[in-house]
Amino acid sequence: MSRTKVAIIGSGNIGTDLMIKVLRLSATLEVAAMVGIDPESDGLARAERFGVPTTHEGVDGLIAMPGFDEIQIVFDATSAGAHKANAAALAPHGKQLVDLTPAAIGPFVVPPVNLEEHLAESVDNVNMVTCGGQATIPMVAAIASVVPVPYAEIVASIASKSAGPGTRANIDEFTETTAHAIEAVGGATRGKAIIILNPAEPPLIMRDTVLALVEDPDGAKADAIRASVEEMAARVAEYVPGYRLKQEVQVTPIPEGQPVHTLTGGAAATHQVTVFLEVEGAAHYLPAYAGNLDIMTSAALRVAERMAEQQAGSTVGATR
Repeated sequence: MSRTKVAIIGSGNIGTDLMIKVLRLSATLEVAAMVGIDPESDGLARAERFGVPTTHEGVDGLIAMPGFDEIQIVFDATSAGAHKANAAALAPHGKQLVDLTPAAIGPFVVPPVNLEEHLAESVDNVNMVTCGGQATIPMVAAIASVVPVPYAEIVASIASKSAGPGTRANIDEFTETTAHAIEAVGGATRGKAIIILNPAEPPLIMRDTVLALVEDPDGAKADAIRASVEEMAARVAEYVPGYRLKQEVQVTPIPEGQPVHTLTGGAAATHQVTVFLEVEGAAHYLPAYAGNLDIMTSAALRVAERMAEQQAGSTVGATR
């Protein structure tokens, strides 16, 4: 079976790591173009060494490339502002877009939570939320599948060295997009997100904390919550091998009189669920501490491969 041709816009850390993942790991995708705006970028240089066609003229250069019509899926690993322009330029050409920026033009997708739902809808632009969102929203969704979650808060701590200029320029978008997705995808009534760029040396592996206030008046669902979180962690680890729980999920009663109503908007909350995560990168391009990059590119790869499978199925069905 022929591979589905894809293009990657953005020759920085995320785009380069994604290119290497497609080249090394995917049996269904082929990198047909690597797109940047800096002719001296390491990503474009590596692409050329791998024999991948390149352009340093951005999305306009991509559209002008020979073979552009054969490309079916386009990854955008630039910035929130750039993605808006890129999406507008590509709109007339019928491509499916996988957006790795916080632009959120299309629906949020977290593979083990709602990917199949959006594939069924055949959306043409899906948003990968953020690295913190990809790491923590599956945990919020796992908790919410057992008990109501009036409030969920996540803290993503990443090595400062793994935060490139795109990440730093989009800090506000990171917190806003992640908080919204905690609600829209994770199922919390109210969400909050915090990101920490840790300058420690040696650099620390990505760590994430999920705190959820839940309704479980008699505390009978603690074991079910733990089991749901553990099962979801295993599902994420299928495509992000370095994803793991750091310790047993904590489910503790909220002390009587504690003013959690300010967080929940007045909704009842009887217990606090705390999940501690670690995300170690596969070191395909950057060191293993950059789990924040690895989980984004791994999730995007999973999404594009399922898109390719869906397209192949549609083509086979149409020829029968």
